[in-house]
Amino acid sequence: MSRVTGTLVLAGTPIGDIADAPPRLATELQSADIVAAEDTRRLRGLTRALGIHTTGRVVSYFEGNESARTPELVEALVGGARVLLVTDAGMPSVSDPGYRLVAAAVEQDIKVTAVPGPSAVLTALALSGLPVDRFCFEGFLPRKAGERLGRLREVADERRTLVYFEAPHRLDDTLAAMAEVFGAERRAAVCRELTKTYEEVKRGPVGELAEWAKGGVRGEITVVVEGAPETGPAELDAEELVRRVRVREEAGERRKEAIAAVAAEADLPKREVFDAVVAAKNADASGPGKGKGLT
Repeated sequence: MSRVTGTLVLAGTPIGDIADAPPRLATELQSADIVAAEDTRRLRGLTRALGIHTTGRVVSYFEGNESARTPELVEALVGGARVLLVTDAGMPSVSDPGYRLVAAAVEQDIKVTAVPGPSAVLTALALSGLPVDRFCFEGFLPRKAGERLGRLREVADERRTLVYFEAPHRLDDTLAAMAEVFGAERRAAVCRELTKTYEEVKRGPVGELAEWAKGGVRGEITVVVEGAPETGPAELDAEELVRRVRVREEAGERRKEAIAAVAAEADLPKREVFDAVVAAKNADASGPGKGKGLT
């Protein structure tokens, strides 16, 4: 005889406009045995806006107590409780608390379901005007400049559209780093305050967006960046070959391996890529253009 356990429900909440709340959200909030909320004060604001009251126990579940509270919630689920997880906005687990609880519930063979709702990732992607057939979500970039550049270099040749979250006070630095790694002409869109009163989508080359952001930007930010162009072998000049080698080296590959990988990508002899790297190194050593090649 199989055991009877509870159900974990991940519920999407509005990212701005309360009218975007999925119809099932109110029902689940009212009927859950336990409501785990990223911010209990925001939960109270949400229930007031929906004109409802929770009847179950409300507990906080945020980054600071996620590890400690997960076993408690799993125990309740094993005992048959219906646990509803909500975050401040959007879907739980997407750059928000939730992953640990879902993983722990799955390990215990507990049913996990969802109330689909608004998503800043998909909303920004749809509004960006950039290709949406293939994309990858990269979350928040590291705060430290060097680590941020390293993470961007890892996806410099990624052909899928890239989606990032960013804090408004770091947006100008992030866009400048993107311009450095991806090239100033790579298309992008900065989506601000989605579905809210002051919603704005600023589109253009990432270099121009970096200049625009220097003036200060407020609100919740999602950045969408065009994937790397599908450059054919004939279009790869020496400078581009060297750039690709440099990106791979800075990501941790040895130069020999990086040269071999770039040669394979470009369908070129390894010697041709090697010669381009040597020429760039010699150009750097001679003075003008220093810093654009390899050392």
